[in-house]
Amino acid sequence: MDYFLINGGKRLRGPVEINGAKNAALPIMAASILCEGEVVLHGVPDLADVRTMEVLLNKLGVKTTRENGTTLRLKVEDEMNCHADYDLVRRMRASVCVMGPLLAKRRKSQVSMPGGCAIGDRPINLHVLGLQGLGADADLVGGDVFLKAKRLRGAELFLGGPFGSTVTGTANVMMAATLAEGTTIIESAACEPEVVDLANFLNACGARISGHGSPRVTIEGVKELAGGEHTVIPDRIEAGTFIIAAAITNGELRIRNCRLEHLLAVVDRLRQVGVNIEREDEEVVVSSARRLEPIEVTSQPYPGFPTDLQAQMMALLSLADGNSVITEKIYPDRFMHVAELSRLGAKLRKEGPTVIVEGVKRLIGAPVMASDLRASAALVLAGLVAKGETRVNRVYHIDRGYERIERRLRALGAEIERQNESEE
Repeated sequence: MDYFLINGGKRLRGPVEINGAKNAALPIMAASILCEGEVVLHGVPDLADVRTMEVLLNKLGVKTTRENGTTLRLKVEDEMNCHADYDLVRRMRASVCVMGPLLAKRRKSQVSMPGGCAIGDRPINLHVLGLQGLGADADLVGGDVFLKAKRLRGAELFLGGPFGSTVTGTANVMMAATLAEGTTIIESAACEPEVVDLANFLNACGARISGHGSPRVTIEGVKELAGGEHTVIPDRIEAGTFIIAAAITNGELRIRNCRLEHLLAVVDRLRQVGVNIEREDEEVVVSSARRLEPIEVTSQPYPGFPTDLQAQMMALLSLADGNSVITEKIYPDRFMHVAELSRLGAKLRKEGPTVIVEGVKRLIGAPVMASDLRASAALVLAGLVAKGETRVNRVYHIDRGYERIERRLRALGAEIERQNESEE
């Protein structure tokens, strides 16, 4: 099993390019099931999750071919299989995104209940209720959600949940509705840029979707979707992670392929901390004051502060001059990183969905264990600034969402190496 060894204390400097967004690429890849012709996607990152989705699509009869590193071609060749089995779905929650396309195009889908990161309960009941609203029958068979429908019909649907709108649920229902008879209206739709990117791709293939990016999305069903060509948007979470990496190491990064308009809440909070973030031509330049101000942060649905940057922000605020308050309103149990950051010397106190962060003058290197994708990123950031050596175990988590992050950090001046236990 791979792990990272980090010798902290190096200031990061230089240029870094942001890859295409994992959370946009995965549902768009799943949407290829709907298309009659070939789909060509540019800017697809080479990640463990993307490779898992490729394997799943291959089993569902979709041929995938990667070209020039970041271009992916997808073409449906066989529509017989409609089963996304447990072995694949347990590895990656986004596998559930094939549910809507399979139902709409093949009239049935059988998808195992999803797995993924250990960040708390994330039920898919809203996905199923939305698809039932379009006319599907649903059963739970042997741990699989089995959906079938002779035809789907447009409907008015509400997809709000106890912690806000469902991103993958919105994607699933929107994809299914593109081939439904009549008009579908989704109220309390997710507004995330990744949902907008999916809608833009579907429209390029012949769908008729409007209102995407707002809480009310309208889909007028069409008889079929053609293939299409599309470039995936930049990954706002990766961009935010590198911005925080510059801040926590008191470095200076020039970030390319970064859309600050997707990170306005993050930029607002970081500027309050003392991070300088400016756009210069086609780059975003990030530097930081030596003294970091304490702040309050609350994760919220887009355009609020993203839950996927909560752990990274906690690592940064552990070095602020004073007490900060972080409240998690999307996944209240998403605090597995608290104990591991504490091993590095952070002073953290969890109270329900809130963590009180008492800033310390420095972190000290230690062995830590990654529990999920974004927690592992937070531990790497903390290791970059901690005194001495930090060993981050289970880095397969970070490989799900960051492409060869150790090489990119090393190019910016970090002392970080990937090692394998079997080679010791």
